[in-house]
Amino acid sequence: MRSLPAAGKLLSAGMAALILSACGLKTAPDREALQQENLPNLKLPATWVESSATGPVQDNWIATLGDPQLSALVTEAITYNADLRIAVTRVEQAAASVKAAGAQLYPSVNLLGRTGGKVGGDGSGIGGVIVPASWEIDLWGRVRYGRRAAEDQYASAEADVAAAVQSVAALVAKSWFLAIQARQQRDLAAEMVSSSRELLNIAQQRQSIGPGSAIEVAQASASLQELLDTVRQLDLALAQASRSLELLLGRYPAAEIKAPSVFAALPPAPASGVPSELLERRPDIVAAQRRVDAAFSLVGQAEAARLPRLSLTAGLSSITSETFVLQNRDNPQLGVGATLFATIFDAGGLQAQADARKAEQRQAAAVWAQTGLKAFGEVENALATEVTLRDREPLVTAAVQQNDNALGLEKTRYRVGSTDMRSVLQQQMALYSSRSGLLRVQADQHLNRVSLYVALGGGFGAAPALASVPVTPAEPSAQ
Repeated sequence: MRSLPAAGKLLSAGMAALILSACGLKTAPDREALQQENLPNLKLPATWVESSATGPVQDNWIATLGDPQLSALVTEAITYNADLRIAVTRVEQAAASVKAAGAQLYPSVNLLGRTGGKVGGDGSGIGGVIVPASWEIDLWGRVRYGRRAAEDQYASAEADVAAAVQSVAALVAKSWFLAIQARQQRDLAAEMVSSSRELLNIAQQRQSIGPGSAIEVAQASASLQELLDTVRQLDLALAQASRSLELLLGRYPAAEIKAPSVFAALPPAPASGVPSELLERRPDIVAAQRRVDAAFSLVGQAEAARLPRLSLTAGLSSITSETFVLQNRDNPQLGVGATLFATIFDAGGLQAQADARKAEQRQAAAVWAQTGLKAFGEVENALATEVTLRDREPLVTAAVQQNDNALGLEKTRYRVGSTDMRSVLQQQMALYSSRSGLLRVQADQHLNRVSLYVALGGGFGAAPALASVPVTPAEPSAQ
C-alpha cells in the first residue's frame, strides 16, 4: 500500500486530470443545424400559406372554446387518464436513470465486516472491518456523456408527457363534440319521426275519404319505420360516445354523461404564429430533438469507452485474530492506489458499438425531421379546413331553408291531390339530409378547431399539474 503523502499526490493528480477534462464534452447540434442537415429541401415561408394571422399562439386553448363543462372534463381527464399515468411513469423512470448515471461521477464506498471466533464462524479466528473505496477519473467524458444522455432522455420524457396531455385534452374535446353531434342527430331524427307520423296520418285520412291509396299508406309507414330505426341507431351512437368519453376520464363506461343539445359558440379563428416557431413550440418535436441530443451523447460515451480508464482506489482496514498473531501489521491501516484499464484487442467490438450509436443518432435525427414535416402538414391542413368549413356553413344553411320550403309546398300539393306520397317522402328525406349535413358541418368546425390548436402546439397555462411528475431529477445520495 502507498504511504499517505504518496496517496495525497496521487489524489491531487487525479483531481487535476478531472478538472482538465471537465469542459471536454462536445455539444449536440442545435435546431438550425438539424434542419439544414435533415430537412435540406424545406424552405419555410414567413407566414402560413393558409393564414396570415401571425400573433402568438393561444395558451390554455380549452378555455377559449367557451364551454365550462368541457373544461371540467379535461381537468378530470388530465388527473385520472390511464394513458397519462403510463407517460408519467416513464418520466419517473427517466429521473431515476439520471440519478443512477450521475452517481457514477462520485466515489463508491463499501463496507465489508467479518467475525470468526474459535467456536463460531469458519474457525479461522480472523475478524475485522474493511472499507474499500474507488473513484473513476472521467478523463474522456464517458461517465459525463452518459449522465447528459440520461438528462436528455428525462427531458424528452417530460416533453412526451406534455404531448400526451395535449392529445388527451384533444380526445376529450373531440369526444365531447361528437357526443353533442350524436345528441343533435338523434333529436333531428326524432323530429323527422314526428313529421313522418304526420304524413302517415294524412295518407290514412286520404285513403279513408277516397283520393288516397293503400300504396301511399304503405310508403308513409315504411318511411316512418326507417326513421324509427335511425333513432335507435343514433341512441346507440350517443351511448357509445358517452362511454368513450368516460373511459378517457378514467370512469366506468356507464354512458351516464349527458351531452348538451347545442354547441358553445366558437370564437374567431385563433392566431397561428409563424412556421419557424413550430419546431420550438410543439412538445412532440421538442421530445424528438431531445432524443437526438441523447443519441449524440451516447455516441460520445461509446467513443470514450474505447479509451483507457483511470480509477483511484483506497482502503481502510482493521483486522484481528484470536488464534494467531498478525505479524508486522498496524491497525487500523489506510492505503491508496490507482487502477489503469485499457483495451488492447477486442476484434473491433467497441468500434462497432460506437458505429451503432452513430446510426441511432442519424435515426433520431430522421425521426425529428419526419415529426417536423408532419407538424407543418397538420397545421396547413387544419387552417385550410377552417376556411372551407366556414365557407360551407352558409351554403348548407341556405340548402336547409330551401328544402324546408320545398317540403311545405309538397305537403300542400299532396293534400290537394296534385302529387303523390313518393314526391313528399323524397322531399322529406332531402330536408333530413340537408339538416343532418348542417349539423355535421357545425360539428366539424369544432373538431377541426381542436385539431388546429393541437397542431399549433398551444399549451395549457391554466391546466392542473400532474402531481406525480418530478420537477427535476434527484441528486445522487449515499446508499
